[in-house]
Amino acid sequence: MTGTVTHDPPPGPAGRPGRPLIVTEDAALLDDLLRLCAAAGATPEVHHGVAESGDRWAAAPLVLVGDDAARRVRGAVRRPGVVLVGHDQDDSGVWKRAVQIGADHVLMLPDGEPWLVDRIADVAEGIGRPALTVGVIGGRGGAGASTLACALAVTSAREGLRTLLVDADPLGGGLDVLLGGESAEGLRWPAFAASRGRVGGGALEESLPELHSLRVLSWDRGDCVAVPPPAVRAVLAAARRRGGTVVVDLPRRLDDGVAEVLAQLDLALLVVPAELRAVAAAGRVASAVGMVVRDLRVAVRGPYAPGLDDHEVARLLALPLAGEVPVEPSLLRPQGGPKPPAATGRGPLARFCAHFWERALVEAGGAR
Repeated sequence: MTGTVTHDPPPGPAGRPGRPLIVTEDAALLDDLLRLCAAAGATPEVHHGVAESGDRWAAAPLVLVGDDAARRVRGAVRRPGVVLVGHDQDDSGVWKRAVQIGADHVLMLPDGEPWLVDRIADVAEGIGRPALTVGVIGGRGGAGASTLACALAVTSAREGLRTLLVDADPLGGGLDVLLGGESAEGLRWPAFAASRGRVGGGALEESLPELHSLRVLSWDRGDCVAVPPPAVRAVLAAARRRGGTVVVDLPRRLDDGVAEVLAQLDLALLVVPAELRAVAAAGRVASAVGMVVRDLRVAVRGPYAPGLDDHEVARLLALPLAGEVPVEPSLLRPQGGPKPPAATGRGPLARFCAHFWERALVEAGGAR
């Protein structure tokens, strides 16, 4: 059982891990709370009452008060982030004690364990602003979406932002190949197929290959492994909790796993070559993606067919124009060069990506 008295306890200060405070003398309850802290990757402080915890009562990002200790902390300074924890599901008096100590939540174990692990993990990771998450999808096959996704990720990392590039297309051949890192050590998507519940953001980041100052979650060269939608949801949520930017290369087919990705995007770019057939195909993609993504923009790639320009393509698709994706050899032949797209920071494609991030970050409220 869990219940809210006032409001959710806040996570720890942005970017700064915190240690939860446990106040209890109940040995069985303490064992349970220590086990849950270990599962969440947190090392708590343990005290029997407010007096001996000193300033930690006010400073701890999360305080877990055992029901046995409620009377001992009744006179403590009121603060957010206090959870009253117990074992007795049938004790109706727990709500009164929660109000007396100013608790935000009442939680009974074992039913409330998943919620509490998530909250402790938020504290342990020092949750701040989530990553600005951008998806890139082609309006038709060969539009250059994978190359643009890589260029955006490389540019973000070069600007000093924590960056994760996610390959959401198991049939695309692997973005690690496009970045020249197919043999780099680290986990690929199949390793996360059994993930459920919460995935640690720090552990995810450290487990992935690091290429060109960014982390890459791609596919291996083995048999295609289906990653269930709950695993996709858990992994992408973990990536977003680390802040910075997340760039996702999306397939043109939409299934339940892709829908989980689309639901977590802040914005998506639809890459459309400036030809009538591509615009027609892109219209079908936009119709499907637009049902989930709240901010879908078109990025137009030349050369232009007669009568078309970037503004006309955007008008035909009834989408905001993100800009014109420059025509470069690396965009037309993504496997042809020794360096990934935009790696040098020079050229029209690199400038397009830099301007895109400058605008997107300002719209999202500044650097992350």
